[in-house]
Amino acid sequence: MGLYSLVGSTAIVAALAWVGAEASATEIDTAIVFAVDVSGSVDPATAELQREGHAAAISSQAVLSAIARTHAGCIAITYVEWSSYGRMRSVLPWTNVCGPEDAQAVAFAIRKGGDRGLGCEAMCRTSISFAIDLSVKLLESHAGNASNKIIDISANGINNDGLPVEESRLRAVAAGCTINAIALPEIRLGVPQELTRYFADNVIGGPHAFVMPLASPSLYSSALRQKLVKEISLADPIADVASLARLAMPEMR
Repeated sequence: MGLYSLVGSTAIVAALAWVGAEASATEIDTAIVFAVDVSGSVDPATAELQREGHAAAISSQAVLSAIARTHAGCIAITYVEWSSYGRMRSVLPWTNVCGPEDAQAVAFAIRKGGDRGLGCEAMCRTSISFAIDLSVKLLESHAGNASNKIIDISANGINNDGLPVEESRLRAVAAGCTINAIALPEIRLGVPQELTRYFADNVIGGPHAFVMPLASPSLYSSALRQKLVKEISLADPIADVASLARLAMPEMR
């Protein structure tokens, strides 16, 4: 299924209708939007990295341990794909993850429904600003009362469509959200593009915001695990973030 094309001032409002039913209003500490780039530069290999990386991370023992250590013992997540302004697709509506069964169901949904990188039906540029604005609305629509509201951007390019990304970042921070990011290396004319600094300077924002470094695409899944552990742990002031991060190292599944 291709991205839904939504244009004009109603783009984000209309997009929310596609996300489906919300998770029940279980008390949670953290709500996370996985906002995943599926623009024209995302080839099948990159699409698989993102799809499999998110599925493996959310169902890993390290992340489940971090969830179990929160006050509520649950988090809520939704998984959306985006490209140019007004183009998005919901893969997973708001879903509570409170244990292994929930996590495995989420992983299955991502693996089954996530982008395959087989090309766009129309122009697919990279509107990180749209992804942020959409994610803010998704977090505002969530039925729970999460104190830790996270927008997780995964992308392999700079903002080149829609509104200036800095303006969207300011709106997200003002709404009480934190934007974190992981930048997938993109190669243009045989030269890898350095995106981590761009994300740090222009995209991330809010309390404890960070860009997850990625030394190699092969480490994407383990980097996501570490990223999620850190995000979830920060919601709990008694959590030992350093200890949890060690659990998420590549050799641990």
